[in-house]
Amino acid sequence: MKIKTEKSTIVFNVIGYGIISLLTLLCLLPFLLIVSGSFTSENEILAEGFKLIPDQFSFDAYTTVFSNPDQIIDGYRVTILITLAGSILGLFLTSMAGFVLSRSSFKYRDQLSFFIYFTTLFSGGLIPWYILIVNNLGLKDSYMALLLPPLLSAWNIILMKNFMKSIPESITESAKIDGAGEFTIYLKLILPLSTPGLATIGLFMALGYWNDWFLANLFITSEHMYPLQFLLYKILASAAVLKTSVAGNLSPDFQPPAETLKMAAAVVATGPIIFLYPFVQRFFVKGLTIGAVKG
Repeated sequence: MKIKTEKSTIVFNVIGYGIISLLTLLCLLPFLLIVSGSFTSENEILAEGFKLIPDQFSFDAYTTVFSNPDQIIDGYRVTILITLAGSILGLFLTSMAGFVLSRSSFKYRDQLSFFIYFTTLFSGGLIPWYILIVNNLGLKDSYMALLLPPLLSAWNIILMKNFMKSIPESITESAKIDGAGEFTIYLKLILPLSTPGLATIGLFMALGYWNDWFLANLFITSEHMYPLQFLLYKILASAAVLKTSVAGNLSPDFQPPAETLKMAAAVVATGPIIFLYPFVQRFFVKGLTIGAVKG
């Protein structure tokens, strides 16, 4: 027997899907303008502004970005390695800290939670932090200078702690009755049930590592160790200097690709990381089904 859908439900679905589709288009529009702008002639942008469909296509911006392809490859290599290593190690340490602080049997969890939270209110400052990294730890011109500073975040630990507190203690108590130790409980029970929280924090960590350029600006001087974001920052700075230096010296019809270069750099930098979200979304759904109560 076929169940007939009520008209009110059909109207609601049509309106809902229409609004969601409109919001999706509005979110995609800026990215489409960036991609279109990266393929637009510099003269057209200066004369008419950005358009979805350019009249004059140009690859000058990408030619400038990839003028030294070995540098771009090295930048991708450094960024991908640091992002993967930092996200995996950071998730492991953050989840362990959250697990310990979420256990009611841990005597000093409130005191440690306060100390971790306190670091979000006050810090030692940039200069003492720089001296610590360079002089005390000796991480100048080292990949560890890109990996270690963002490895642990007090905010992520607090999020993980609160998420793990929502897991019923009866699960860990039953595991203890079966003879499981603390690390076994953490590894085989808590981590699978914490997949949504891990996916969320992992996405934050990956985006943080991928988009970071400030640490390289402080600690890295070797060009082959530049991450992608800092390399593109240097390219944009060079283009700005070129535009200033050639002003008035060359034909007014010649325009260095300054505006289009910004768009091309944004595409090169953000393109790969955009594909991370669908995989994270899959883990959201998986974590929810694992944590569901089976009847």
